[in-house]
Amino acid sequence: MTVSASLPLLAGQGLPQFEAITPEQVQQGIPALLDALNSELTALETKLEQRLAEATPLAWDELMDPLHHLGERLRWSWGVVSHLNGVCNTPELRTAHQQQQGAVVQFGNRAGQSRPIYRALEALQQNAANLDGTQRRILEAELRDMRLRGVGLEGAEQEAFNAASARQAELATTFSNHVLDATNGWSLTLTSETDLAGLPASLRELLAQAARDAGESGWRLGLDMPRVVPFLKYSQRRDLREQVYRAQVSRASTGELDNHPLIEQILQLKLEQAQRLGYANWAEVSLASKMAGSVAEVEALLDDLRAAAYPAAQQELEALAACAARHGADEAAALKPWDVSYWAEVLRQESFDLDSEALRPWFSLEQVLQGLFGLCQRLFDIRIVAADGEAPIWHSDVRYFRVLDGASGQALAGFYLDPYSRPGSKRGGAWMDECLGRSRTHAGEAVLPVAYLICNQSPPVGDTPSLMTFDEVETLFHEFGHGLQHMLTTVERPQAAGINNVEWDAVELPSQFMENWCYDRATLMGMARHWQTGEPLPESDYQKLLAARTFMGGSATLRQVHFALTDLRLHSQWTPACGQSPEQLRRDLARTTTVLEPIPEDAFLCAFSHIFAGGYSAGYYSYKWAEVLSADAFSAFEEVGLEQEEEIVATGRRFRDTVLSLGGSLPPAEVFEAFRGRQPSSEALIRHSGLVAA
Repeated sequence: MTVSASLPLLAGQGLPQFEAITPEQVQQGIPALLDALNSELTALETKLEQRLAEATPLAWDELMDPLHHLGERLRWSWGVVSHLNGVCNTPELRTAHQQQQGAVVQFGNRAGQSRPIYRALEALQQNAANLDGTQRRILEAELRDMRLRGVGLEGAEQEAFNAASARQAELATTFSNHVLDATNGWSLTLTSETDLAGLPASLRELLAQAARDAGESGWRLGLDMPRVVPFLKYSQRRDLREQVYRAQVSRASTGELDNHPLIEQILQLKLEQAQRLGYANWAEVSLASKMAGSVAEVEALLDDLRAAAYPAAQQELEALAACAARHGADEAAALKPWDVSYWAEVLRQESFDLDSEALRPWFSLEQVLQGLFGLCQRLFDIRIVAADGEAPIWHSDVRYFRVLDGASGQALAGFYLDPYSRPGSKRGGAWMDECLGRSRTHAGEAVLPVAYLICNQSPPVGDTPSLMTFDEVETLFHEFGHGLQHMLTTVERPQAAGINNVEWDAVELPSQFMENWCYDRATLMGMARHWQTGEPLPESDYQKLLAARTFMGGSATLRQVHFALTDLRLHSQWTPACGQSPEQLRRDLARTTTVLEPIPEDAFLCAFSHIFAGGYSAGYYSYKWAEVLSADAFSAFEEVGLEQEEEIVATGRRFRDTVLSLGGSLPPAEVFEAFRGRQPSSEALIRHSGLVAA
């Protein structure tokens, strides 16, 4: 029996047997897989060189199909390792991942810098008359990506490029591990009722359960979102809020877990890589494959948003100070960052009579899923059915669902949902990733797409199900939007199916589009049912939610602008010789992109995993860029009337047939125009953000 046949990690097709995959398999299987792939790549290169020498035309399936299958086998196996590293992190798995990552990067470099493959792609492009638009777009992207991976470099320059790529991957993993360890490494045990002043019952019980799990009495605080966010929002103990806030913003900034030196190394490596490729900086490399054409174009959008948001955020801060003064609070004269969430919640309750914590019982996970699935059936004519037990899983929290076409009942896709926070072993945040992509096997059998949908929401406590905050509801809808684009693709070419080949700054369109439906009457009132009594959410609470939607909207927009502009400037202007550290550059920007100066210990960059350990370097602006598209897309439904069922259904089908269906087969501007009938406008975003008056 070969190594490949005996290891579940190397199955290379179908749903992974997650619980059968061990760190030992990673150490054994990945080298064996890479050996096999290197041999196959060499054979393909030899064959291509012969064909090029003969000067006979190449067919698409002679080049693109074997290339795809090579890449897919690595993506399948290494994707499982990376997935498990994010959701079931253990010291042993982490070590195995780190030890194999360099060789995986090395293979990627070898394939991405193959001259025979590059020349074959060019030859295929010269015979483009025989190709359709999707094929031509895939070819252009492949050639561009190979240029960005250094195919044009020679000798020592290419060796340096490859060494830097491997080092970058290593640093990104270390950065991410530092954040996870720093988050898990801090706790505070509360021992008296006075420590709990202001905390809602759900948070008290979550903290009590965390203490029990740790073998302690009392209530145990941590820095994971389901504990830290509500604590800063509700705790009346300003001294404890300060302690928690300082711990949260200083994560991974000192001692063995200090990410400061990693940040400088990552930025310097990216700058050097960009210059090797003939670009002035990494931001230019990033934008070479995005919808936005230049750094100046991105800066212009961010400056427009900053100009609208800054005065609104100043007014919001003044309103919080006035609220604190009305309550006789000592901090009214000089609010600190650990006061903002608390007084914002007080003012929100006063302004709208809306207690976000009191809404939780109406949003049990099961009810929210029913509402989400019902919306998808209404808009996109799909049925989503539970299929627990039909697919292997990696944790008992995980559920599996199948997606069927509403009209024919035909199976379209599947998805995993891993909803709850597990601070010890699961990284924070929420994301969608590809388990399987739409494609065909060597034998020509259809492979249906399967998505991973990962959230970090409040877990069930005792006999009480997961009762979600409204923010958590929005997050679930957001990630499901990504999942829909992955699952409902009709593109037959795997290189452009789903989210593949979709420009990064357009990929958030479906996810942010779905968030808007959380405020739609039919959707919200259909899913908001009290988990014990089944009573619907009172109409008055729905109206309060609508009224409060843009509350603190200036601050929220300004925060995103601060993150995006910091990211862009770090990757377009910072150099080791510029005379300031990345942190100093960020603090200079904060003067015009924050209304409360960051405290001295604020080391936000040390936990900015999106840009230092994820795919968002010089790309964080994409959230706002895509929000222009998503708000404008939702306004198409507003224009026909959200109560007009026939028109809503027709518009929903059109959204499915364009944005969700066409994937990366067309430029995103053309896909948007196919849905909307015109180019995008930022008017809807500014209106939805409540910044029109400002």
